[in-house]
Amino acid sequence: MSRIRTAAAIAGLAASALLLSGCAAGESSANEKASDGGTLNIDFATYNPLSLIIKEKGWLEDALADDGVTVNWVQSAGSNKANEALRTESIDVGSTAGSAALLARANGSPIKTIDLYSQPEWSALVVGPDSDITEASQLKGKKSAATKGTDPYFFLLQALEANGLSPEDVTIENLQHADGWGALQSGSVDAWAGLDPIMAGAEKDGAKLIYRNLDFNTYGFLNATESFLKEQPEVAQTVVNAYEHARAWAAENPEETAQILADVAGLDLDVATTVIRERSNLDVDPVPGQKQLDVLTVIGPVLVEIGDVDSQEQVDDALNTLLDPSFVEKADASAIAD
Repeated sequence: MSRIRTAAAIAGLAASALLLSGCAAGESSANEKASDGGTLNIDFATYNPLSLIIKEKGWLEDALADDGVTVNWVQSAGSNKANEALRTESIDVGSTAGSAALLARANGSPIKTIDLYSQPEWSALVVGPDSDITEASQLKGKKSAATKGTDPYFFLLQALEANGLSPEDVTIENLQHADGWGALQSGSVDAWAGLDPIMAGAEKDGAKLIYRNLDFNTYGFLNATESFLKEQPEVAQTVVNAYEHARAWAAENPEETAQILADVAGLDLDVATTVIRERSNLDVDPVPGQKQLDVLTVIGPVLVEIGDVDSQEQVDDALNTLLDPSFVEKADASAIAD
């Protein structure tokens, strides 16, 4: 596990300057793509507040109406689900954590990151209200739920290493985020690598966050399929314009942003407010670039060591081809009307 140990050490140094954050995405039943001439299939996710604003306000529908493009919204349950939908091209645009985007690209998924939607602290290690576990080192021999291919999963791996453990010391149950919280409540697992906003709701219900580390989260990546970007660049630009309009709107309307999150996620308003005000940095530089590559360079060797990617060569190729800042560099928030 020396490579993971090295990666975690580098992360501690690099992330103190970068303030990382990080996950996850969605189920899709869409059949038609914008590249087929009529429908933009785009995800929304409770871990991506900007997507919720855009959907609620109908900005994309209004902006694309004159072009005859309809908008089909598909909910994402986690980065792994968004990656599945992007890989099969059942969505054109999807929300993931940076680590998940790297994993997908390294394994051959033809996606590009066209915008950053947040720099959140959305992952932590969680135990139940009555648990006697107080620190990550006590997880040896225990069961922990995590969603493979998402930031909480990579958070768990790094947290274990930082506390002198390896993945082999823990039984990792691969469960979708909400199911992981359910398993923790039922007692079928001892810990859960949580994801906001579910985690914030769990915390209000008495769950305890035993390990937090902002440095082990990665940025929120907005990804699009290469075919969509090639065939419908104008629609892609409109999507990015809408995201930048939503970013500005959220900064001016934090209370309503929290209310939208509360309504969609079924959260109490105070919990949603905590997520927006304390654990989501929406005012991040949206242009994907070197900071994100520095973060992902740390994650890459971990993906190879645990067998999620076959070779470092695949990781390096993904790092060289994943980011496409051209759309957000040309973004015009004023092109989207309230």
